[in-house]
This record gives sequence, structure tokens and C-alpha cells, in this order.
Amino acid sequence: MTLDADPKAHSGRAGAASTFGVALRIAATLVATAGLSILTNAALADAVPGALLRGGISVGVAGILLGVVTAALVVRPFLRSRADLEVRYQAALADALEDQLTKLGNHRAFQEELDRQVEQAQRYDVPLSLVLIDLDEFKLINDRNGHADGDRTLAVFGRHVAGAVRRVDRAFRIGGDEFALLLPHTDADGAKIVARRLLATSLQPALRDGPTLPISFSAGISSIPALACNRAQLYSQADSAMYAAKRGGRTDVLIFDPSDSVSETPTSAGSAIVEVIARGQLRPVYQPVVELMTRRVLGYEGLIRPSVPAPFIDPAGLFRAAEASGHVVELDFACLETIVGGAAQIPEDVFLSVNLTPKTVEAPEFSTAALLSILARHGFPPERLVIELTEHEPITDVEKVRLKLDTCRRAGMRLAADDLGAGNAGLRLLSELHFDIVKVDLGLVQRSAPGGQASAVVESIVAFATRTGALVIAEGVEYTEQVDQLIALGVPAAQGFLLGRPESLPVEPTAGEVAPARLDLPGGTAAVGPPSRGPTDMASWRQSIGLPEPVSAVRR
Repeated sequence: MTLDADPKAHSGRAGAASTFGVALRIAATLVATAGLSILTNAALADAVPGALLRGGISVGVAGILLGVVTAALVVRPFLRSRADLEVRYQAALADALEDQLTKLGNHRAFQEELDRQVEQAQRYDVPLSLVLIDLDEFKLINDRNGHADGDRTLAVFGRHVAGAVRRVDRAFRIGGDEFALLLPHTDADGAKIVARRLLATSLQPALRDGPTLPISFSAGISSIPALACNRAQLYSQADSAMYAAKRGGRTDVLIFDPSDSVSETPTSAGSAIVEVIARGQLRPVYQPVVELMTRRVLGYEGLIRPSVPAPFIDPAGLFRAAEASGHVVELDFACLETIVGGAAQIPEDVFLSVNLTPKTVEAPEFSTAALLSILARHGFPPERLVIELTEHEPITDVEKVRLKLDTCRRAGMRLAADDLGAGNAGLRLLSELHFDIVKVDLGLVQRSAPGGQASAVVESIVAFATRTGALVIAEGVEYTEQVDQLIALGVPAAQGFLLGRPESLPVEPTAGEVAPARLDLPGGTAAVGPPSRGPTDMASWRQSIGLPEPVSAVRR
């Protein structure tokens, strides 16, 4: 198969040819119209007295002809072009809402459909059930057999799911090994029958699936209106039942039990968050951000994991409880303190990024002085801190957020837009605030096949970053092919399981120098510890990764 060496040039030539063709047809139409006007005038010379009247009739006939020909040559192609654009848009929208591996809906599609289904169920007073599914021990499959086998397992399970639901039902892959079913006009007992039938099918894979091991999962169910009253409660109850199934030994399907609802109330969730913060039951882990061409570690993203005996299994449950109980700001500050406090072993020539929600930035407790106080307690320079902002909910006061973040920038901190491409929110943030780093969403990276629509979106983000001087970082890189594709698209840096998993930093040795660890990557290795040679000051470091100087430094 032969490919055009320059698709943009080919497109430009095609567009120019099309424009020239239209112009030529219009010119021919005008000439024909003028000729027809002359012929009409000559034909009427004997039949119609008066040159003015004959001229008027001639012009009228020519005008009608011009209108007909213009409609045929210009308007109809325009309408066809508009229809073609609409078809392309709908195809791109469908692609953006589909999980490419399982062919089920993705997380974004789930959120939109959940809103719609709950609204319909409440309006017409009909039951709606939500089933949340988490594959058991899926991490072991990836670790033992590799990601290729893990992907095959997910694809097989996706087929099982698609075959277990009705036409009116909706199925989604909402996370790495997490799935969801929306079952309209179905109560909790009916949903349990569907889920248990799916579990039985998954535990006995068909021969057509090849040498696939039995797939076990734990599932939780809630329904409207019997158990839940609104969207948040529906999801929270199904999530709680799912984790109860996992704690009970896995390979089970449970309906939410209202007798356990004490753990679901905002008051109890808030008490649990307060206790986690007070007892320090948070553990920091750090994932490297790697420059793709040189395999050099540019920085680390600091993440949080609940530690035993915290009453949360994973960080998702931790932050959901904080959101439900109104303790997001306190948890964000506790995470920041924990991550910065554990970052002593990070080399001095790399950055550290931390996640903050816009709700925290808007809060009265948030200020540059508060951040500087935390950094000072741990001896961490503000010039090395990157604040990652993710807008999962609309910002209430954009101007307030802008002013606060501008103050952080003047103190030397940098800003990153997180999860760009996950939805419209990230794009809105780009139009409202100035960022030094833009992070491309995991889902967009994993759909970036050569020539695909997701690749075109990534190219647009790279072009935008080039104009604004921002560094582009791709998230969720898991395969060598993705590295090659990102380099071809102009993405300079990335993070993901292929490049390094989120892990605790090594304990500081009592004597001697820390030997840098290595990440085995295609085409080379990446240092995870202090490099043998590198930039000796912050200005050189910023220049080396494409970050602008702090505002304060420029003003001096």
C-alpha cells in the first residue's frame, strides 16, 4: 500500500483543485447567462416594443437561469459537504464514547448515559438498576502473563458482557478492570440474575475464546427507586456492595444492604476521612515522567494510596468519600503534605507534580502562603513544584482561581492541565488559564492509532502547546508501539506502566551515594535516580525540559 508522503500537501492540492473547479463552473455560468440575456433580447426585438422592456425581460430570464445553475453548482455541493461533515462528526463522537479494546462504552459514555437513565427513571417512576463489576486478581494476570494477555482477557470479558445484556441495556468499561451495566426497567433482583448469569459464563469460557482462563469478578448492585433516591446514591451504594463482595471472598454478586448504610452517610464518611488524615494513614507513591527521545526522567507525579488500617481499599474510594462528605479540601492538603514530605529522595534536577481540585483552589484555606509553608517545612523549593489541575466539576469562580494561581506562579510554582482530552472540561481550562504543562488523557493516548481521529486530537494539542510554550506529557503509556506513535506525533514526554509504575521512593542510605535505578525501555534506558551529569541550576533545568522561567525571575 502506497501512502502519500505529505497528507497535508495532498489535502491542500485537492482543496485547491476543488476550489478552482467551482470557480470555473461559476465563470462558465456567468458567461452562459450573459449569452442567454443577449439572445433573449434579440429574440424579443420584433415581438416586444421598447428596448427597456426587452432588457428587463432578458435580465429576468438570465436571473432565473443563474439562480438555478448556482443552486446546482454551489448550494448542492455545500449541502453535501455539510452532510458529510455531520457524518464525520457523529463518527468521531461515537469513537470518543467507545472503549476500543472491548467495544463497550467508555467511562465518559457511562457518565452521560447514567445521567440520562436516572433522569428517565425518576421522571416516569420506573426501576433502574446499576451493576458495578471489578475483575478479581486482574493485576496478577498482567504481572504474570504480560499486558497482551491482560488485554485479551478484557476483550473476551467484553464479549461476555455484550452477550449477557438486552438491547435496551447499556454496558461500559469504566476503568482498567472495572465495568458497569445500566439495566432500565429492572429491579435489583432482576439485575442480580443478569450478573450471576454473566459470572457463570465468565467462569466457563467457551472454546471459541481460545486458551482463556476462567474470569472471576465481584459485583455490586443498587437500584432506583427501591434503594437509591438519586444518581450519587445509586453509584455509591453499588460501589459499596461491590467492595463488600470483594471483602467477602470475591467471585460473588451482592445487592446493597440498607442495614450497612451507616457507612454510606456523609457523616460517617466524613469521620473516616478525618481519622485517616489525623492518623496519617496516607502513603505516597511516585510515578516517573520520562523524556521519550532521551529516556531521561524529567520529574515525578506524586500520588496517594490509603495505608492499613485505613477503611478504604483504593484512592478512588478515599476521594469519593471526601467528595460526599465535603472534606475534599482537607484531604487535598493532607495529600500535598504527605507527598512533599516523602519526596526527599527525588533528585534535585527534576520536578514534582501534585494534583489539586479547583474546589480546593477556590477554598478560603488555599493560598500561596499556605503552600509555601508546607514546602518550607520539608525544605522543598517552590520552583520544583508543579500543580496539576483537573476540572471534574465546573469551576464556580474562574477569575478567583486565575488570581490565586497567578500568585503561585509568581512564587515560582508551575501549572499543569491534567486529563486533557477526557472531556470538554480540560479544553475549557485551557481557554481560561495559562499552563506550563498539558497532560494528555490516558484514554486518548491508548486510542492514538496512526491516522486515527484520536491522533488528530493529540496533534492539535501538540500544536497548541507549541504556540503557548507548554510541555506536553502523555499519560497511560503501556506499550512500545505507543511510544513510537507519540514520538511521531511530536509528544516529547510521557508516563505510564511501561515507563515506570507508581512506587515508593527508596529509603535514604546512611552513607554513600544513591545509585540510579534504570527503566528498561525500547531504544534505551531511563535513569530513575540522580543522573551522572545534568543541569546544575534551576534555570538550566527549566530550559532543558522546555519550561519558561518563573514570573518573578523574569521581572528581576
